Amino acid sequence: MKRRPTPRLRPATNKDCEKVAGLVYGVLKEYNLKPDPQATDADLEDIEQSYFARGGTFLVLEEENGSIIGAYGLYPLENQTCELRKMYLSSSHRGKGLGKLLLDDALLRARRLGFRKMVLETASVLKEAIALYKSYGFAEYEADHLSSRCDQAFLLELK
Repeated sequence: MKRRPTPRLRPATNKDCEKVAGLVYGVLKEYNLKPDPQATDADLEDIEQSYFARGGTFLVLEEENGSIIGAYGLYPLENQTCELRKMYLSSSHRGKGLGKLLLDDALLRARRLGFRKMVLETASVLKEAIALYKSYGFAEYEADHLSSRCDQAFLLELK
């Protein structure tokens, strides 16, 4: 029995912008959520400037053939807080523990970058993602502002 190669996580570059946008918009469409390239998703136009230049990071989960099947970004906010953004996984790769792999890596990198809190926004239709966040100890909180497609916000104190 031949084992499937494990996808690898690597830092994104601006060469990945189009593929990452394709992944994000594909998942949004699957859940009847609207892409917002002018606001919420404008960070995908220039990943390097939006994340790395600000002191954050953005990673892609890539298969051996170069296809991007998952991603997440850590976007720095004030007070040693980062926002988990764009954590998406293609539908054909869900249910295999890769969401946990992405979240584990995000939490590890957030701590290494010196963040003390992680926040995220999500939509209630993303039930699997919300269950994952809650299983890691994320708690709902009242955010000052939510992006247009989101109706929930979560917070985790990083220890």
